[in-house]
Amino acid sequence: MIINGTKIAKAIALEIKEKIFKHKNKPNLSVILVGRNPASLIYIRMKKKACEKVGIDFNLHHFKEEEKEGTILNEIDKLNQNDTVNGILVQMPLPKQISNKKVIERMDPNKDVDGFHPVNVGKMLIGDDSGFLSCTPLGIKTLLTKSNIEVESKHVVILGRSNIVGKPLAAILMQKKPHCNATVTVCHSYSKNLKEITRSADILVAAIGKPKFVTQDMVKDKAIVIDVGINYVKQNDGTTIVLGDVDFETVSKIASQITPVPKGVGPMTVVSLLQNTYMSFYKKNEK
Repeated sequence: MIINGTKIAKAIALEIKEKIFKHKNKPNLSVILVGRNPASLIYIRMKKKACEKVGIDFNLHHFKEEEKEGTILNEIDKLNQNDTVNGILVQMPLPKQISNKKVIERMDPNKDVDGFHPVNVGKMLIGDDSGFLSCTPLGIKTLLTKSNIEVESKHVVILGRSNIVGKPLAAILMQKKPHCNATVTVCHSYSKNLKEITRSADILVAAIGKPKFVTQDMVKDKAIVIDVGINYVKQNDGTTIVLGDVDFETVSKIASQITPVPKGVGPMTVVSLLQNTYMSFYKKNEK
């Protein structure tokens, strides 16, 4: 069975739209983009379109590739101080002259709708719900919950230990909370006997950025497979196709449920950004 992330995301987006409609003011998401990374431009367009559909004002602050770090930090300061801005997102990757760490730490944690600020990461780790969860892990958790997939007491194996997906997802799913309480194993490039570990997974999450890395022999029969990978692969004829980290064609034959790429985790990541932006707006307006 294919898990339709697009369908679930659309239903959540509709709920957000209805909530925003009840307010006099609109939430605002301000995005900083440095340079013209092709993938970043695609993601920005997706986020802008999603915001417009639910009634969130979207402002893009676009800087040239060679922009100085100080200019970006000053722009973040302005957005931090602007009361009409509810969410701030700095599109990654950044050019080498700009420090990811400085940029993330400069943001007001209450406007960090990507959930990358150390304050929000800390709150996530201790199970404090007052912070923002990173969008992709939040999207995966929501996807599992909305699909009625039981996580409690299940063995979840995550391939990849990035700060964006692997680490936060592990922290979220092991929490002592409803729809969590999983036994989590995180695998990475130094993990040995990888196939043995992945075959023990009730739920296998692939987030390593390698097209078709997970093959049928790495997955146990009836396992649930969540493919986080978005890999742009050039073909011999010059065209580009999008592939996940899972060999969908073969793995889908034995998995009980599986997310496709696209239309799986991707839409859930975007709608989680909308959720976080609305949450920031709601908190401010309820004070």
